[in-house]
Amino acid sequence: MKNLSQLKVGQSAIIDSFTDKKMALKLLEMGCTPGEIVKLDRIAPLGDPIAISVAGYLLSLRKEEASTIMVTSIK
Repeated sequence: MKNLSQLKVGQSAIIDSFTDKKMALKLLEMGCTPGEIVKLDRIAPLGDPIAISVAGYLLSLRKEEASTIMVTSIK
């Protein structure tokens, strides 16, 4: 298992859990729920923030926020 910030552009994964309870509440409200498929769409030129597709829309996250989302790779 790895965190969302470790994915490469174009990779998809399934959200498994969160490492930060405070951040988890904000992420849940934005559609990042366990079992949801996420795809890393873009990385800003300087590497932060990143854009992910989740729950039918594009969401921008800082790498620090993305690193609190643990994901399971899709084979």
